[in-house]
Amino acid sequence: MPAHRAGTTTQPDQRSDSGTGRSSLNRRKFLGYLVAAPTLVVVADMGQKAIWGAPEAYAASSTPIPSPPQTPEYYEFVDSYRDACRPTNALLRVEIGDNGRPSFRLPRSDNGQGILTLFAMIIAEEMGIDPGDVDVTLADARPELIFNQLTGGSSSTYSLYTPVRVAAAIAKGALLDAAAQALGQEKRLLETAGLTIVDTGGKALGFGELSRLAAVPVTTPVEVILKDREEFTVLGKSRIKDDARAIATGAKPFTMDLQIPDALPTVICRAPDLNGFPNGLPSNIDEVRTMPGITDVEPIGNGIAVRAATFGQAIDGVRALEVEWNPGTVAGKNDDDIIAELRAAELPLITPVVPGKTLEHEFVHYSRNGSALETNCAIVSFADGKAEVWAPAKSPIAGAKIVSQKLGIGVNDVTFHVVPGGGSFGRRLFNDHVQEAAEAAKAIGKPVKLMWDRANDCRQGRVKPLCTTRIRAVLTDDAVASFELRYTGVGMEVDEGLTDVLSSQLIKAPGGNLGVSETFWEISVLTPYNFGVNTRLMNEVNSGFNTGSTRNVYGPDTCTSREVMIDRICEQLGRDPYEFRAEFIKTERAKRVLDRVAEEADWGKSMEEGTAQGIGFHQEYKAVMACVVELDCRPETVNRQIFSARTGPRVTKVTFVCDPGLLLNPTGYQGQLMGGINDGIANALTAGLHLENGSFVEASWDNYFYTRQWNTPPEMNVIVLEDSEISEPAGAGEAGVAAAMSAVVCAFRRATGQEPEYTPLLHKEPFPEGFTQYPTSPPIPESPTNGLEFTF
Repeated sequence: MPAHRAGTTTQPDQRSDSGTGRSSLNRRKFLGYLVAAPTLVVVADMGQKAIWGAPEAYAASSTPIPSPPQTPEYYEFVDSYRDACRPTNALLRVEIGDNGRPSFRLPRSDNGQGILTLFAMIIAEEMGIDPGDVDVTLADARPELIFNQLTGGSSSTYSLYTPVRVAAAIAKGALLDAAAQALGQEKRLLETAGLTIVDTGGKALGFGELSRLAAVPVTTPVEVILKDREEFTVLGKSRIKDDARAIATGAKPFTMDLQIPDALPTVICRAPDLNGFPNGLPSNIDEVRTMPGITDVEPIGNGIAVRAATFGQAIDGVRALEVEWNPGTVAGKNDDDIIAELRAAELPLITPVVPGKTLEHEFVHYSRNGSALETNCAIVSFADGKAEVWAPAKSPIAGAKIVSQKLGIGVNDVTFHVVPGGGSFGRRLFNDHVQEAAEAAKAIGKPVKLMWDRANDCRQGRVKPLCTTRIRAVLTDDAVASFELRYTGVGMEVDEGLTDVLSSQLIKAPGGNLGVSETFWEISVLTPYNFGVNTRLMNEVNSGFNTGSTRNVYGPDTCTSREVMIDRICEQLGRDPYEFRAEFIKTERAKRVLDRVAEEADWGKSMEEGTAQGIGFHQEYKAVMACVVELDCRPETVNRQIFSARTGPRVTKVTFVCDPGLLLNPTGYQGQLMGGINDGIANALTAGLHLENGSFVEASWDNYFYTRQWNTPPEMNVIVLEDSEISEPAGAGEAGVAAAMSAVVCAFRRATGQEPEYTPLLHKEPFPEGFTQYPTSPPIPESPTNGLEFTF
C-alpha cells in the first residue's frame, strides 16, 4: 500500500516483509562480560570475527554487459571502520548505578544527527524499558579505544549497534538473575516494569538495588542471544530527538555557553589571504593591549590571539591590530589557476575512442564551504602540567594528542570533554580549533574560550576541494561496453584519527599498500551498473588549501558526473532514463528502490516547457537511494528577485526513496535524508566558493549561497523502506546528498537543453544585487552593537 503522507514528508514505508534474503544474524549467540565493579557493569566482546558477505546477485537481464565486482560491493568504509573498532568494543560499558538508571558513555560525537537518542533506544530495546529512562552522554576522549572514538562516514550506528545491544542484553540478564535469587522465583517468570523487576505475585525490586546484587567480584564471560527484529517494540518506532525542545528553545548548552572559571573570549587575527602568517609582531601591539576589556594579545602559530572580557571587545582588538603578513599558500591565484593544475594532473582515459559509439563528459566542481552553523570553538585550561579541554570533536583522541604536543605534556595529562556540536558536515573531524586554543592558552598562560568568527570560518576554514571529473563511455547498439571515471582534485586532507583507521585496514584493499586517499576512494566510490569494462581512478594535487572530508566526501561529484553521463547514454540509445537505469543496475535491491521512486514521482509525466524531472541514484554506507526532482527553469522563476539572494532555478518537488537496511528510528532517518537533500540542492545550484587573488570571496553564511527558504522544495516526499532484506542498520548522515545533487543537475540538463560543465550550475553568474563582499583586512567584520534588535 502507498506510504502515509504527513505534511510534506511521507512516513516510512509500511509494506509487509518480503521475506527474501533476510539474514538470521540477530539470533546468533554473542559473548560479553560482567565486569568486576561495585554495581552492575557490562561490556560486549565483539572481537576479530569480521563478517564478509558476498555482493548481491546481478539483476536479471540479457542486455547489459556484466561489470566485474568493485571493492565497495564487498567491503566499504563502514566495514573498514567496524573492523577497526572490534578489538576495543569490550571497553564499551553499559552501567547501572545506585539510581537504577542505565547509562552509557557514547564514544562518538553528536552534532545534531541524534545518535544520543538512538543509542538510548537501542539500550532500552534490549532491556525492555523506556528510552527516557536511559542516560546516554558523550564520552571524554579515551585513548585506550584507539580507533573506536571517531565519528565519520555515517558509520556510528553500523559499528556500534551490535556491541551496545550485547552489553544491554547482558545487563538485563544479570538483573533478572539477581532478582530471581532475591525473590526466590524462576527467571522466566520475571519481567521488567519501568526500572524494576517484578514477579508474578507483584513483588518488585528496583534496578538500583539489583545492580549491587548483580555486581561480580571477578570479570565473568557471559553468552547472550539478542532479540529478533520481529520482537522489537522500541526500535523501528519514530522518536524525536530527546534534546529537540531544548534546541528549539535555545536551552541546549553548546561549548560557548559553558562557564569555565577564568576562560575568557579569545579570537584570532588572521591573514588576508589563505594560510598567510605574521611577519613579526603587530606594530601597535602594546596599544591594542590597553584597549577596553582586552587582557592579552599574543602571537600563535598562524596569527595573533586576542583575549578579552567579551567577544565584541576581542573582535575590536583584532580589527585594530596592524600586522605585516607573509604571503599565503595560494597567494595571487584564482580558480582558473587551480583548474589548470588539476588538468595537468589528470589520469588518462585508456579505452580507445570508437567513432559514433564514444561519449565523453567533463565537469569542474568548485570548492564548497565545509563550515557548520556553529563556528569552530574550544575551551582550554592549562595549569600545573595538566590540561582540560571542552570542544565539539569527532576525533577527540587525536585532539588530545595534539593538545599534549602543543603544551609539551603527556597525553594522559589531557582531559578532553566532548561537547555536542551545532552541526558538522565533516568539519568536526578536524581539531584546528583545539590546536589553536591550546596554543593560545600556552602563549597567554591563562584559560581561553576560543571562537572563530564566521568570516574566517568560511575563508580560512576547511573546504570541500575543487576537483574535476571526466567520463568516457563506449557503447554498443543497446548497452555500455566500457565506462571510465576519473577524478582529479585538490588534496583531500584527512584527520589523524581517520588516517589511523584507514591505515590499519590498508591490507584489506586491493594492492594492500594504497595511500589513505586512494584507500578511501577504493572502498567508497562505486559505479553500480553493469557497464562492461569499468574503471574508476583518482589523483590528488597538493595545492595549498585547507580541505576536509566534507559531507559525503567523493560521492556527490562522482555520482553527478556519472548520472549525467547516463542521461547522455540514454539519449544516444533512445532509452528512458529511469527504465535504462532499472535495467542496467546490478542488484534487485537497487532496482526496487528505482522502481519505487519512479512510481511515487509519477516519472515521465507531462511537464511544462522550461521544467523537467531528473533522476539520480546512489549507493553507499550500506544504503541504496534514488531521487527524482522536478526543476523549474522558466524565466519568471529564474529571474525572481530577492534582495541580496541567489535565486535561479527552483526545485519544486523532491521524491526520495531509500532502503536503509534495518530501520531503527524512522523520524531520525527521514530528518537526516532531508538535510542531505538540501545539501545536494546547494551543491548542484548555488553553493560554491570563488577564489580570487589568494582568498575566497565569500565570508560568512549571509553571502555564501547555501539552500535557503526561497530555494528549498515546497513539496518533499521522503520514503524510507521498512522491509529491507538487510539485517543491519545503514548510515544516514550523508546518505541524501549525492542522489539529490545528481538528480538536480540531470533535471537542469533536460529542462534547459544545456550541457552542464560545472557545479554549482550558477557559479559563474554575477553576484546578486545587494551582495556585500567583506574586506579581508581587517579580517573580521565589525562587531555588532544592535544585537537586542534581533532578540525576542
